[in-house]
Amino acid sequence: MTPDHKLGQPPSFLQGVKAVIFASWLNLLLVCIPISWSLYLALPKTSTHDTITFIFAFLAIIPLAKLLAFATDELSMRVGQTLAGLLNATLGNAVELIVAIIALVQCELQVVQSSLVGSILSNLLLVLGMCFFAGGTRFSEQGFGVSATQLNSSLLIISVIAILLPAAFHFTAGDQIEDPKEGRDILAVSHGAAIILLFIYGCYLVFQLFSHKELYGDEKGDAFKSTRYVKKDKKAKVQPSAAASESAQPLTPKEGGGIVTTRPLDLESNRTLSVHEEAHEEVHEEDEVEKPSMSVTLTVVLLVVVTVLVAVTAEFLVRSIDGLTASGHISKEFVGVILLPIVGNAAEHVTAVTVSVKDKLTLSLGVAVGSSIQIALFVIPFIVTLGWIIGKPLTLLFDPFESIVMFLSGVSISEQLAQGCTN
Repeated sequence: MTPDHKLGQPPSFLQGVKAVIFASWLNLLLVCIPISWSLYLALPKTSTHDTITFIFAFLAIIPLAKLLAFATDELSMRVGQTLAGLLNATLGNAVELIVAIIALVQCELQVVQSSLVGSILSNLLLVLGMCFFAGGTRFSEQGFGVSATQLNSSLLIISVIAILLPAAFHFTAGDQIEDPKEGRDILAVSHGAAIILLFIYGCYLVFQLFSHKELYGDEKGDAFKSTRYVKKDKKAKVQPSAAASESAQPLTPKEGGGIVTTRPLDLESNRTLSVHEEAHEEVHEEDEVEKPSMSVTLTVVLLVVVTVLVAVTAEFLVRSIDGLTASGHISKEFVGVILLPIVGNAAEHVTAVTVSVKDKLTLSLGVAVGSSIQIALFVIPFIVTLGWIIGKPLTLLFDPFESIVMFLSGVSISEQLAQGCTN
């Protein structure tokens, strides 16, 4: 729970505001917020106008997600790597949760299901794949914490299987039960599974933060050491090999008779020196003082303001989906599985890829896989339970193709993480 580095003094209020403004060039897209609001409120409801509103609202949420990630990083800087991953995954899913709630209230059930499945696929395939690729540009082999990662991957498989139980029930007993009764049965199974998943998520939080927090601790020390690419030295090409140099060692006469060999500097000495240099660099990195960009108060205010802006903009985004898909060129499945997860996962994507380049792949996995677990164990069952409360018949019966892809993605990621390192 303690910070990884020593923290400097927080800046003043004006310096914090300046850091927020110049946090990213994506802040230029913040002008799309008033534009999207004005278009939605001023223009009549037509297919063309809804498409324009959707585009500007889509662009407006991207910098808001980046600011959400920026504020989350400021909070994560003050805690350990375990809680930092939990914060990034939780607050990073705020966009998906807000969009899903708004779509559920408007009874856009297909959009809700597609967006949540798309969020899991986006985290497992796009975000995690980009983390492996970005880390691979600096490290030939990158390690991560084995115990915590394998626990998360196992929990991910369990949660995905639980989500797909209503689909298994439908394909098994669908022909033997009448459609009205089957619909009520699937809805009941979905409600029961949602309650169980929420209970498992509560146990998961207690397990991670209290009872077994040492498994997720930064001092666990079960991570494979990352290996950088070997730099080719021009001088090494001219030097002979170890065997050749040993056979070609100069011979000098010995006073009492015979000869002795004069050995050059052993290669192991060079390796020992390089190891000491790397250890010195690691100690130097640990002594670095990390200076926050904002105070805690300004960080919390930024989180609240950004959340409100995301909620209002997402409201207009969801209301314009019908006009966007009315032409038939874009389907609601494409909007839910592809477009909405891109906006919602922008925070996780930027954060996870950035820290993977810094050899913090454990944090990247905590963000990407942890975010998928939170969607499967918390967001999806919470939305189903909320629909149960407000009278919306939202079930866990997803599209068959989406269900198969989600299951295969979970299995493949679990198999990859079992190795303890990436290449």
